[in-house]
Amino acid sequence: MTIFSVSEFIQFLNDALASIAPYNDLAIEGEVADFKVSQGKWIWFDLKDESGVVTCFMTAWNLKLPLEDGMKVRVFGYPKIYQKSGKFSVTVNKVELLGEGTLKKVYDLLKKKLIAEGLFSLERKRSIPRFPSRIALITSPGAAAYTDFLKILNNRLGGVEVDLIPVTVQGALAIEEIVSAFKWLNSQAGDYDVCVLTRGGGSMEDLQAFNSEEVARAVYGAKVPVICGIGHERDECLAEFVADVRASTPSNAAERAVPSRAEIVSELNFIIEQMEGNLNYKISNTNHEVDRIFSLIEHQARAPLIKCQELFGNFQHRFESFFFQLENYCQGLDNFQKMLINLDPARLLSRGYSIVRGARGIIRRAEDVAIGEEIVVELGKGKLGAEVNRKF
Repeated sequence: MTIFSVSEFIQFLNDALASIAPYNDLAIEGEVADFKVSQGKWIWFDLKDESGVVTCFMTAWNLKLPLEDGMKVRVFGYPKIYQKSGKFSVTVNKVELLGEGTLKKVYDLLKKKLIAEGLFSLERKRSIPRFPSRIALITSPGAAAYTDFLKILNNRLGGVEVDLIPVTVQGALAIEEIVSAFKWLNSQAGDYDVCVLTRGGGSMEDLQAFNSEEVARAVYGAKVPVICGIGHERDECLAEFVADVRASTPSNAAERAVPSRAEIVSELNFIIEQMEGNLNYKISNTNHEVDRIFSLIEHQARAPLIKCQELFGNFQHRFESFFFQLENYCQGLDNFQKMLINLDPARLLSRGYSIVRGARGIIRRAEDVAIGEEIVVELGKGKLGAEVNRKF
């Protein structure tokens, strides 16, 4: 016989349970009952079916979606007997929703929460560039949505670069991969004009990832405008409501991303017609206005023009008279200049004359100078010093 202490016995049972159901390798389906949260950190609820019930425990940070009593779920975890209480429970690491009713209930709860936080607000939505040059496409490379998107895009407008960011669009890894794709996109945001998140249609269970809070917040936090086209026209996903532009299908997402060649040609033709019409209208109006202005000028300026002609004639007469007087004046100046030249003392000196200066200035008479007085004789070139020794 083996004898245990209480704690040893509990440990023995936990080891035995672990050998039967390894860590996180246990999945249990049932209906949630008696759901409660303790201190905002610890979560307890019962999982039951028609004939049984098991207590479940998990931490609040492991719960990624809202739970309520009556929801049908699948939990993943491992069985454990707690040493202090001796109670048996399942420690839950992850919860998946089951059934359209449960999924719809969680969808409605999360939708109300996101609306209250303003994630669907029209004021925060960004416009899509009319002619994007580079698009980030988040979808599954093996899905029809991928080929449909590229086909419609290339038929509408060529030359747009599309970079695929491959993700799983349903299943256990879908949420994590889509969130990671948006994190990578934000790190490269400067390289892209728009992001398209898309996948084909499916049941509400198939579209769970696009109704998750994590993906909705990833779309909300995208640093480039997001077009979201999930499923068929009747499908509604939370990610679409958060996106800047909601498309009804993957093909419609391509239509919302770029304009068609036909649209561009039609718009250009319309603009050209408008410009031509506006130009003809302005030319016609301008011609009428010019005619009106010239007519007004002719009417109002006739008398001033006649007066101007009279003034100009008078001015021309006066100018001719002034010019004649100016010519006479110039002729007089020329004669005066010639006279000055002839009277220039230097000119006289050059012809053999001289100027005699004494102590009192220029000597004009013999009696103005005394015998023995020194005089200066200025010639055409140079000067002479002399002494008076006799007079005549």
